[in-house]
Amino acid sequence: MTQPDAWPTLTISEWEDTRDTFHMWSQIVGKVRLALTPMLNHWWQVTLYVSARGLTTALMHAGPIGVEMEFDFVDHVLAIRTSDGRRRDVKLEPRSVASFYDETMASLRDLGISVSIYPGPTEVVEAIPFPDDETHRSYDPDAMQRYWRALLRMRDVMLRFRSGFIGKASPVHLFWGGFDLAVTRFSGRPAPAHPGGVPHCPDWVQTLAYSHEVSSCGYWPNGASEGVFYSYAYPQPAGFADWSVEPDAASFDATLGEFVLPYETVRNAEDPVAMLLTFFESTYAAAADLGKWDRAALEVS
Repeated sequence: MTQPDAWPTLTISEWEDTRDTFHMWSQIVGKVRLALTPMLNHWWQVTLYVSARGLTTALMHAGPIGVEMEFDFVDHVLAIRTSDGRRRDVKLEPRSVASFYDETMASLRDLGISVSIYPGPTEVVEAIPFPDDETHRSYDPDAMQRYWRALLRMRDVMLRFRSGFIGKASPVHLFWGGFDLAVTRFSGRPAPAHPGGVPHCPDWVQTLAYSHEVSSCGYWPNGASEGVFYSYAYPQPAGFADWSVEPDAASFDATLGEFVLPYETVRNAEDPVAMLLTFFESTYAAAADLGKWDRAALEVS
């Protein structure tokens, strides 16, 4: 197991198949949360949270029954626990998305949880329905532990970054659509309607997600050899792409429309926490200053 104080190596080429399989598994669990949880602004009710053992839905309610679903990367199970003390485990092992979907939904029924979800992925180009997906079937337990331990470190830094903002801000959470860990700050002003265009995702979903001006940052396990930290603004103010940000290794990716900083660069830094905080703060400043946010009212030292 990776030492808890280390930033683990996340070489994408070594766990890409596992990443893509787990992405689909996370969408199944995330859609259960979508079905059981009341709507919140910007779809915050659908996300997963980093936990002491993996990723969790937190507590959901199915009538009189409370239920939590947690991807446990210590014992490598999806633990489904109810408020009356019952539990079912779905093994995390090399298995197809179809197999995982069938057993997860059967386990919920066995616990008396009546839930219906749309049985297909969103925000991906190749959207194979869950019951038919025999393509994605990889699971490397060591790789998933490294990913989770990286998320633990990232969450800590994102919470520190979030603490300096007293305006509206999101939790630190994982969106299972785009599959990124993110935290978002809001100016308080409404935003123009988002144009949409995300694969297999209705445009109105993005309109709700981006109903107000944001500066958002996070980590995406793609875009570089070990993934990238990113930061973007919506709407993007004039001059944003040309803003001088720190550290020097950060750059603006015109295709993504975001500032990016390779995870590998942060991992190898003398002080990874300081480097990542600098990236988040300097890219937020680009959004806030160019977008004329009321920073004096929104920030605290």
